Amino acid sequence: MTKLIILGTSNAIPDLHHETTHLALIGHDGVVMVDCGSAPTLRLNQAGIALDSVTDLITTHFHPDHVAGVPLLLMNMWLSGRQKPLRIFGLHHCLERLEDTMGFYNWENWPDFFPVAFHRLPEKPGVLVLERDAYRILASPVRHLVPTIGLRFEAAAGRPSVVYSCDTEPCPALIQLAAGADVLIHEASGEGDGHSSAAQAGEVARQAGVGRLLLIHYPAEDGGPSTLTGEAKQAFAGPVALATDLMELAL
Repeated sequence: MTKLIILGTSNAIPDLHHETTHLALIGHDGVVMVDCGSAPTLRLNQAGIALDSVTDLITTHFHPDHVAGVPLLLMNMWLSGRQKPLRIFGLHHCLERLEDTMGFYNWENWPDFFPVAFHRLPEKPGVLVLERDAYRILASPVRHLVPTIGLRFEAAAGRPSVVYSCDTEPCPALIQLAAGADVLIHEASGEGDGHSSAAQAGEVARQAGVGRLLLIHYPAEDGGPSTLTGEAKQAFAGPVALATDLMELAL
């Protein structure tokens, strides 16, 4: 069975119970990570995911809470003796900076390093990122402070489908990406430039006609999540819940 594991749910400031927001899609032919938290190998282990089973990494945008763990992930794979290739997908803005970062670590001189292929995605709606027997993944640009993509995960038959907003203000591209999805995982950092409140997430869920709303990328400290579901329910009549670390969703 293909499933989506939420590896972390916090905004940029994690705590002991909430890692920064990132995901993993697990299928019979490997694991696709979406972004990379601060201690990737540890969190993968906690989720029961073998490091060598990760075949692909999708990076949504170049902000530290989403990609700062990538160099450590690559180094841990290398130190574990990995030989098979890893594919990394993302917009040019993000991948160019990731390659520059790895260059500062002088990774081209790490001996016997496994192949890493960077795949630049066009910045347009409905781009096919990956397609396998059991599922496909689509990307669309959303509205954040830097070039950013939201993602749609669809089972091979088209249902069920799960959409991840990533960091974004409400925008038509996200509503189109999420249209009719069974589950919308939407950020709830708070209203402001490049981000959304829980109430705005509820409005996006309503306009997109989704079945269920999960709030993510929320402030974990000081009881931040305590009122979020109620705020979202003011706009969206369907089920609303907070995403939790290591939560699993069937696809």
